[in-house]
Amino acid sequence: MKRFLIPVLLAAALAAVPPAQAQRALDNMRGPTPLAETTKPAPMVNPDNSDIRRVRNYAMQPPVIPHKIEGYQIDKSANRCMMCHARTRTQESQAPMISVTHFQNRDGNFLAELSPRRYFCLQCHVPQANLTPLVDNQFKDVDTMLNTPSAPNAPAKKK
Repeated sequence: MKRFLIPVLLAAALAAVPPAQAQRALDNMRGPTPLAETTKPAPMVNPDNSDIRRVRNYAMQPPVIPHKIEGYQIDKSANRCMMCHARTRTQESQAPMISVTHFQNRDGNFLAELSPRRYFCLQCHVPQANLTPLVDNQFKDVDTMLNTPSAPNAPAKKK
């Protein structure tokens, strides 16, 4: 009985919503386009190519990519990132070496080469672009939080 009753109640609830009201439902990320319509994608913007390392906002945050990566091949056959960031290439490229954690397997044992689970860089590392955020963000890094007088564990200010 319950298997039959739940779909019937759900269908009745959906039928009770007027179609005009459903069309007015908007999503802030989509802008004024109704949910039932396909949006036109925003134009692609040029990524940041300053090549300046950015400050990380929290411990263990993967560093962001401070340069363009268009056309980089990163697949099972090749990883273009390693042409500069591999341990053996950093002296000539002056790029930072990948973290030693990228040489560990899932059991924590160190490997001689890049771990297969860390091979696809764009899983964690992303290029940046100077854009206006789509949604408001109230994020504060840990140092800001600790130095705010109203923080519960803030260090006492010296007079």
